[in-house]
Amino acid sequence: MTTPPILQPPAPATPITRILLYLFLFIGAALTLFPFAWMLLTSLKPFAELFDLGFFPHAPTTANYSQVLGQTAYLRWFLNSLLVAGLTTLSVLFFDALVGYTLAKFEFPGKQLIFLVILATLMIPTEMLIIPWYVGVVKLKLTLTDPGAYFSVMFPGLMSAFGVFLMRQFFETLPNDLLEAARIDGLSEFQIFRKVAMPLVRPALASLAIFTFLGNYNAFLWPLIVIQNSDLRTLPLGVALFSGEAGTQWGLIMAASSLAVIPVLIVFAVFQKQIIEGIVLTGMKG
Repeated sequence: MTTPPILQPPAPATPITRILLYLFLFIGAALTLFPFAWMLLTSLKPFAELFDLGFFPHAPTTANYSQVLGQTAYLRWFLNSLLVAGLTTLSVLFFDALVGYTLAKFEFPGKQLIFLVILATLMIPTEMLIIPWYVGVVKLKLTLTDPGAYFSVMFPGLMSAFGVFLMRQFFETLPNDLLEAARIDGLSEFQIFRKVAMPLVRPALASLAIFTFLGNYNAFLWPLIVIQNSDLRTLPLGVALFSGEAGTQWGLIMAASSLAVIPVLIVFAVFQKQIIEGIVLTGMKG
């Protein structure tokens, strides 16, 4: 019987290969960051320099930011987006994890059919769901009061099919013996879910929380349709409408856009480890 060949470690990259690799990464990073740098530097230009071809402002000023913050309800828009995205994220984390845990660790008639139906909803475009969503909120009169308007913005995303799928995949990797030991110790099913299962899937929860928060923070189409009160506008909606009002005042538009992007960049900078870990682990879960 022949012995299997011994796998050799890959040969180290040559200096030329390494230089080409770093050059490729540098070009990719430059192409990605160029629009953000242009937006930020343009927001610092006075009106007289907006149509110059120079990349850097000759006389940087923060007047555009002061005008945006002073003449618009930017802080209100930001708080509205933070409230909607935060509450929606908490709802998704709880309900998607609960449904995913149920589909992964319990046996009941129709289990696979229910899971397939949930996955099938991922194939329905959002544009096709907007009309029934709007008819529902109008019939429930959720657009007439402030709390109702907030809920009308949030309710389409209070649960997500992707989150159910993600959490189910992670919960399936947990050993059933661990859960049985918790039952023997006298824990109820909800206590097992909360105290045993949830702490073991923190990477999935972190990834789901980040993606859900950013998705709802940047949502535009549904808030544009359902929000009727200017005080309830979310940040993307407020910035878009402000851009139309500002016309050709590109300094103000770029300042408003830069302020809208900064929170998203902070989230990515702080939680980039959790984002990468969640994506990697998601790909590893069969």
